[in-house]
Formats: sequence, C-alpha cells, structure tokens
Amino acid sequence: MAENKTKLTEASVESYFSAIADEARLKDCEALAGLMAQATKEPPKMWGTSIVGFGSYHYKYESGREGDSCLTGFSSRKGDIVLYIVADFPGREALLAQLGKHKTGKGCLYIRKFGDVDPAVLEQLVAGAAAERKRHYL
Repeated sequence: MAENKTKLTEASVESYFSAIADEARLKDCEALAGLMAQATKEPPKMWGTSIVGFGSYHYKYESGREGDSCLTGFSSRKGDIVLYIVADFPGREALLAQLGKHKTGKGCLYIRKFGDVDPAVLEQLVAGAAAERKRHYL
C-alpha cells in the first residue's frame, strides 16, 4: 500500500510563512493560523511541505488503509487559501451561508482573502469540524 505523502514534519511554520512573497497573503495566513489555533486549542504544525495543520487523529478505513492527519488545517495556494475542514456537523450549512465570499469543494473551503469572510463564523466552522473529527476518530 502506498505511503501517505502528507505527514507531520519538523518543518517550521514560520519558515513556511516567510516564503510567502505576497505581504497581504502572509498577513491573511498569520491571521488564519491564530484563528485556527484558538478554535482548535492546538498549535500550528507543518504537515508535508505546504499544510499548516492543527491537532491530529489516526484513521483506519475498511480497505485497511490507515494513517495520521491533522484535524484541520490550511494551505496558501496560488489562487486561494485552502482550508481543510472536511467534517460535516450539525449547523455547518447555516454557518457556510453566513460566512461570506467562499467556494467549497470536496472536503475543502476556498477563500481568496481573509477579509472576505466573517472571522467569528469561520472560527465556529473550524471548531465544529475539529470537534466532529475528534468525536468520530478519538
């Protein structure tokens, strides 16, 4: 079975941030890291080379595949900031409706700028998704 590419690393979150050339994007990522740390009560850590993750859990699928992943996290991509808040939980859709400008994909939430969304609503989304992961896996 193939090994997971995204693993907890010893890499520095600060080094990841320092490589972000766009000053506005850097500030957005720093603000997002603070919000996610507050929502999860977990410090930011690097998962792979480009995901700032918070907390961790161990999963095992019926197929036998298993591994560890962050409860939630984000990555600064070329166009958007991608938030990995995949867990569905009661009230999630209502929060998304109040969030502000965003897109969703399979297990991801995409925002262009931190200022496009309501931080209080985003914090509730992150906390809800992390709590659901913990409930399901821990």
